[in-house]
Amino acid sequence: MSSWRNLVLRIGEKCPDYGGNDDFKDHIETCFGAVRREFEYSEDDILEFLLQCAEQLPHKIPLYGTLVGLLNLENEDFVTKVVENTQANLQAALDSGNCDRIRVLMRFLTGLMCSKVLQPSSLVVLFETLLSSAATTVDDDKGNPSWQARADFYITCILSCLPWGGGELVEQVPEEIERVMAGIQAYMSIRRHVSDTGFSVFEYIDESNQSDNEKDFLEDLWIRIQDLSNNGWKLDSVPRPHLSFEAQLVAVKSHDFGPISCPDHSDPPTALSGIAFGRQKHEAESKYPQRIRRLNIFPSSKYEDVQSIDRFVVEEYLLDVMLFLNGCRKECASYMVGLPVSFRYEYLMAETIFSQLLLLPQPPFKPMYYTLVIIDLCKALPGAFPAVVAGAVRALFDKIADLDMECRTRLILWFSHHLSNFQFIWPWEEWAHVLDLPKWDPQRVFVQEILEREVRLSYWDKIKQSIESAPALEELLPPKGTPNFKYSSEDGGKTEHALSSELIGMVKGRLSSREIVSWVEDSVLAVHGLDITLGVVVQTLLNIGSKSFTHLITVLERYGQVISRICSDQDKQVMLISEVSSFWRNNAQMTAIAIDRMMGYRLISNLAIVRWVFSPSNVDQFHISDRPWEILRNAVNKTYNRISDLRKEMSSLKRSVLSAEESASKARAELSAAESKLTLMDGEPVLGENPVRMKRLKSQVDKANEEEVSVRESLEAKEALFAKAVDEIEALFISLYKSFSNVLVEPLRDAFKDGMLRRTDAADEMPIDDEDSSAMELDKESEKSKKSHSNGDRSGNDYTVGEKEQWCLSTLGYVKAFTRQYASEIWPHVEKLDADVLSKDVHPLFLKAFYAGLRRPMSDLV
Repeated sequence: MSSWRNLVLRIGEKCPDYGGNDDFKDHIETCFGAVRREFEYSEDDILEFLLQCAEQLPHKIPLYGTLVGLLNLENEDFVTKVVENTQANLQAALDSGNCDRIRVLMRFLTGLMCSKVLQPSSLVVLFETLLSSAATTVDDDKGNPSWQARADFYITCILSCLPWGGGELVEQVPEEIERVMAGIQAYMSIRRHVSDTGFSVFEYIDESNQSDNEKDFLEDLWIRIQDLSNNGWKLDSVPRPHLSFEAQLVAVKSHDFGPISCPDHSDPPTALSGIAFGRQKHEAESKYPQRIRRLNIFPSSKYEDVQSIDRFVVEEYLLDVMLFLNGCRKECASYMVGLPVSFRYEYLMAETIFSQLLLLPQPPFKPMYYTLVIIDLCKALPGAFPAVVAGAVRALFDKIADLDMECRTRLILWFSHHLSNFQFIWPWEEWAHVLDLPKWDPQRVFVQEILEREVRLSYWDKIKQSIESAPALEELLPPKGTPNFKYSSEDGGKTEHALSSELIGMVKGRLSSREIVSWVEDSVLAVHGLDITLGVVVQTLLNIGSKSFTHLITVLERYGQVISRICSDQDKQVMLISEVSSFWRNNAQMTAIAIDRMMGYRLISNLAIVRWVFSPSNVDQFHISDRPWEILRNAVNKTYNRISDLRKEMSSLKRSVLSAEESASKARAELSAAESKLTLMDGEPVLGENPVRMKRLKSQVDKANEEEVSVRESLEAKEALFAKAVDEIEALFISLYKSFSNVLVEPLRDAFKDGMLRRTDAADEMPIDDEDSSAMELDKESEKSKKSHSNGDRSGNDYTVGEKEQWCLSTLGYVKAFTRQYASEIWPHVEKLDADVLSKDVHPLFLKAFYAGLRRPMSDLV
């Protein structure tokens, strides 16, 4: 990398390229000098690299804006290209709905305005364009309010520019920016408040915890910007390096920014049904998602030195770094600890990372990424960050009863993996009191699941050793994961033992699956019946494959046909799953892997897995173990991935069809043109070109036509598979929600009365409201922790929710979690679900959980 590239990339960092100093003014001057010297040789490269850095390192935008301002003194044509390229990129981002690029480019334009590169009035025109589009969208008569998510995003982009340039706009164009602020105020008065129902990390059970004055994200940001305005636009988190060069920049020519157009809002649904509105609303919220939902897990005292707007800016810095450096974890951690702010922000950094890890409906990146970021930050700040992370874990543990079920699972997976990178060291004695709590207490289940996941990442004896400070917790360790082979001796039955031994001999003798199928059908099934046959074959083959995952795969690949022949229908597949569960009853991980692989080989169907998960023995574990839920998640996820993959393949094939059509058309046009030409042959005019070339062109036409036909046939085949997959996932959802409804109806009637949870202490009743509190307003954490469902003194035996009630709460939580996670595939089948499931005799709380997962208003209920 050449020297000027290094200087542009590392500007603002304390690094060797800048002699180890961290003075912004020196950095900008040094970088400006290096770039100016390279103009003659690398102008295009400089333009491309500078814009790339501004987009992917947006926390340095004030520095890049000032650098462009100085370049404007030397080369106005170059800076004109910067503005024009930024305009083109912003228009493309608006057209495609690239939220991150829109937001960052608008901040970059604000930085250019601060450095006198861009006319302030041009930036105001941009703001007003977005504001006009937003206001039209939420207008009931002219727009389509189901797309409010896009309108809110546009207003968020405008407001998020103001910490970087609000002061300069007020100074240079006070009337215009006042007009924008008035327009935003008008928009805020007509938009609908956005409830966090279904997407809140904390599911507060106590109705008193719900606040009528809870602000949504945009309302909260608007208040912060108004506070910033009232404070004279002063904040500590945004550097203003352009002020050091104000005397030079004041003389430069400011450029105009060309017109920008927003995409037309989608037409409102022709039938103004709740379902049609809900589908469009889901599409809009998926394309323009909320970037963060604050957890407020730390006391407000941890942020007492931070203004509310500074908190927003630092969150933006952190989210941008995690977004653009997701492939470079070391660089990501380095930038996160070196943000251009003058105050400490370890607690804010931890809370922001956890907010992304637990973000609903899904985090921007795989949870593993956040695990690695936290590990690297602990290593980068060994004296501070590990204690902050531990504090976050304790805060979340205290609120575990209020935590969304999906978030609990993510937290368990993250924490067990995190501890595996630090020798499983944790002060377990702090949590030893969970042994005094009922087995269904969320804190006890949390610790139990952490230990189970740790065993998967290590081995049983190692984890037992790691809890020496609280040896009583050994009670919560899972069994040692040995197989439970029924026929290892004659205790499982003399006949079964003999048949199993004979089958083992056949496998060792490398008999083919066809020969073993003949033996099973003639000598086992016909003589001993289905139960013995299925038990012997499945248990024996699983035992042969029990040494490792590879052994299991080999057995299923070689002898899957044997199992398939025996378990040809859904009832038998349910029996097969029961045998797998029995064999691996001491190892939840291998149970899940074996069932998942069998589904992959089409030995069992997703409907059979649903039936088995909702069998009485598993239903009893819904609130005390993740085992059945893990298997169900795998089954639904595999079905979902199958249809998602087919959709991607169809999209690719459609592009290939267009390309093939274009190629075939071009080849035919060339042939037609060649055939229409007159050529002299032996002095006489002849229609057509040289015969050799004509033959080649005809061959190209034939080949292009064949390619077009082939691609079309492939597309038709994929479309047929897709139609089958759509029917399959519809049947899966109907079966899943019917099962949920059936197992919930009686327990909910027993545990709830008029929407009130019957606590074990009959003197108290706790109202249930499944529409979650957003838990996002600042400085209310302490108040909320007092109100939240803390279950009393957790060191004692006073858990006030009985087992049946906790079972209901856990199961309803999973109803909402599954619905939320697969909402994009559920919405196309909502009418069918309404008719076949939701219109039947279902409990209102089941309906509320389902509707919350879809973010569908309860007013849709007929």
